Formats: sequence, C-alpha cells, structure tokens
Amino acid sequence: MYTVRLKRNRDEIFRKHNPWVFTGAIDSVSPAFFQADNARVISSSGTFIAYGWYDEKAHTTLHLLSWDEGRVPGECWLREKVRQAVDARASVLDKDTTCCRLIHGEADFIPGLAADIYGDTIRIIISSRYAADHVEETVRALFEYTEARRIDIFTDNTFARLENLRNVTRHFTRDGEVSQPSQENILFRESGIWYEIESGISQKSGFYCDQRENRNIVEAYTEGKRVLDVCCFTGSFTLHALRSGAREVLCIDASESVLRHLLYQIHLNENKGVLPPGSRQKVTTRKADAFEALRQEEENSWDVIILDPPKLASSKSRLQTALKGYKDLSLAAMRLVRDGGIIASFSCSGAVSKDDFRRATAWAAADLGYEIQILNQLTQASDHPVRISLEETEYLKGLVYRVKK
Repeated sequence: MYTVRLKRNRDEIFRKHNPWVFTGAIDSVSPAFFQADNARVISSSGTFIAYGWYDEKAHTTLHLLSWDEGRVPGECWLREKVRQAVDARASVLDKDTTCCRLIHGEADFIPGLAADIYGDTIRIIISSRYAADHVEETVRALFEYTEARRIDIFTDNTFARLENLRNVTRHFTRDGEVSQPSQENILFRESGIWYEIESGISQKSGFYCDQRENRNIVEAYTEGKRVLDVCCFTGSFTLHALRSGAREVLCIDASESVLRHLLYQIHLNENKGVLPPGSRQKVTTRKADAFEALRQEEENSWDVIILDPPKLASSKSRLQTALKGYKDLSLAAMRLVRDGGIIASFSCSGAVSKDDFRRATAWAAADLGYEIQILNQLTQASDHPVRISLEETEYLKGLVYRVKK
C-alpha cells in the first residue's frame, strides 16, 4: 500500500469526500510508484484522510474510496458497494420496467464503472483504470446479487486514450468468461414499452435509461399533437408519443441504422398491443443533421418539439461552443413550434450546468422576442443518483417549456 501525502492547504475538499485527486494536490508518494494499488492518503501534517486507489498511469491519479480508517477497500468492500447499488434499484425494476442502471460510477462509489441491466443481460461500460482493474470482482458480485445470465463488458471510447486503457470487449456467463457474445437480441421493457437491442453491440450501453422518468413526463404533452423528435436515436420519446395518441411524428437523426431500428420497435410494440393500430403510419423518419433539418422546417408548424442532442461539451474548454449550440437549437425550435406549443430540451453535457443550460435557452427566447414558461425542470432518473460531493455526477438536465409568441 502506498502512502500519499497531500500538499498543505489542499486537503479540505477531500475531507468533504470529493473523490478525485490529481497530481497537483499531491506532495509525495511512498514508496515510488511501480503498479496501481491501494493508498493511505494523509494530510501535510500526517493525519488520515482516506484510502484510495493510486495509479500514475491514470488521468485521475488517485480515486478516494473509503474515509473509514478501519476499512481498507478490497474485494469485500467492492462487493458491498455492488450489493448496495443493486438493492437501491429494487423499487425501479418490475414487470413493466426490466431495465435500469445498476451502478452509476462515482455516484455509487465505484469509479468509472457503469452497469445497466436489460432483462437478463448486464452491460458494463469501463471508463477508468480502477474499473478495468476490478472488473472481474465486479462481475462476480453482480452475478451474486442479480439474476442476470450474461454480462458484457465494453470500454468507453471517450476515455480509453485519456486513461491509457486498452479498448476491449469481454463476455461472461455464470459459468465463466466466453469468447463470443450471445447471438440473441436483448428484449426488455421500460414503463410498459418494449425495446430490443443487439447483443454485443454498444452505443454506450445500448439504451439510455437516464431519460426514463422524463419520457413519461413528456408523453403527457403529446396526445393529439404534431411532434418533432430531433436526435431521436432509436425512438424512445417517439414511442411514448405514439402511445399517448400523437397525431403525427417526424423523427430526425444522423444515423440511418438507428432510424430503421426505430421503425422496427414501433412494429414490435404494435404487435404486442402497446401502441394503437396504425401507429407506424403516423411516423416519418429523416436522416439529417439536426441543425440543418430544423432550418428546413416550416415555422409555426409543430405542437411539440423534443431536442435531445448528443453531448456538445466533452470538457469545460468546450463550454462556450456548447452553449452556442444549445442556443442555436433552441432558437430554431422556438421558430418552428406554434404559439403556445411545447419544447422539451435536454443537455447531457456534464460541463454544462443547469444554470448554463437555462441561460442558453433564455438567450434564444430573448433574440426572438418570445416569452417562455418553464413547466418542468428535469434531471436524470433516480437510478442515476447525484453524489453531492461530486457535482460532475449531475450531468443530465432538461426543460419542458411553453413558447409564447
């Protein structure tokens, strides 16, 4: 175990349980680094602060894990954190919802590891060297505390180079590691709606559970409406709109394959009686860039517009560019929605705060001379908890607002 001494006057934030320690806060390490391992972290005066995982090859050099001096984090500690995370999701999973996030990284005290369950399959996304070093212990614990039959593991491409991680894919059953993913697609439900994703294929974890509660909120505004779903991915907001009885839906995304899958999932839910007959005929898809597509639509022609773009700011250095993008999207949507119409707008950029996002929306309204009435202020679903000592765990924000022209 290493002993890491922090610099004078740099330890207060870590006493308050912020878990990320970068090299600039570290005064000394003993012995010299040779491989990643636990570390006892002390103040400049030598008092205990926490135990952590020290790895000089990682972007985050030191992840703080345990502030209990009597509890060194090992495999038993990790198993307990997995069990606590799984138990906390018990109220989410039922016959109508068989998918959710089981482990939400640092918010569940397991750095850089996200685990989502879809029916009987769990997908793990690795974004830190700590998670990669402890993935097999995590797999064992998940098989122990869930009824999953398979666990697939992917490396998050965004963090692979930053963390000096090899980009690997691994597959486990209850009998051990296997070389190939299952050939069966994964079928699951959320809020009574059926979804299907391909086994072994990963866009993040294949589905975005963080919008579960927001989809139900937005659905309530779509009955009998013309709905424009921008950056629709495989259509979860569209499926909710169709269930409510939307009159028409135009789905826009830059990927032809996700649009095809969206149409498949409409058929799937019609066949299972979840969507009204004829739902497919209400939907038009368009492969296009979101900004370009919005410029081509007729003004004052849509009742409800959903804006759910991919992350526009990967870091604080991209904040101003991202805010301009959110403003431009909002401004275009405000032009297209009818007077009194509804816009549901989202940002999943962790570098963009709630206040930043709201400000960009206000700028768009001011440029047009419109008033907006905020009806709902949204965040990530409850299976994606926010850790109060690490503001970066609150990444998803959304506004549902009425546009008054």
